[in-house]
Amino acid sequence: MPNIKSAIKRVEVAERNRQRNKSWKSAVRTVRNEVAESVKTGDPKKASTALHKAYAVIDKAVSKGILHKNSAARKKSRMANEVLKVGSKSA
Repeated sequence: MPNIKSAIKRVEVAERNRQRNKSWKSAVRTVRNEVAESVKTGDPKKASTALHKAYAVIDKAVSKGILHKNSAARKKSRMANEVLKVGSKSA
């Protein structure tokens, strides 16, 4: 444990940020899994709504600095391709 006041504060801030990042990354994984599950069921309407929710969570994580914008774009693109496959099968 640091003795200097500013170093003590940095440890506290780093821990708080770590917890926040962990929470957001967990939320991103959760919505990604929800999209994958809805794709497995084969229901394009359910998959589309899950994708919309995932976009919102991922975009919020980017705005908070949790994810890099290119990483978010890659995740969104991969999910969208999966949902499109489900939509094209049912059509």
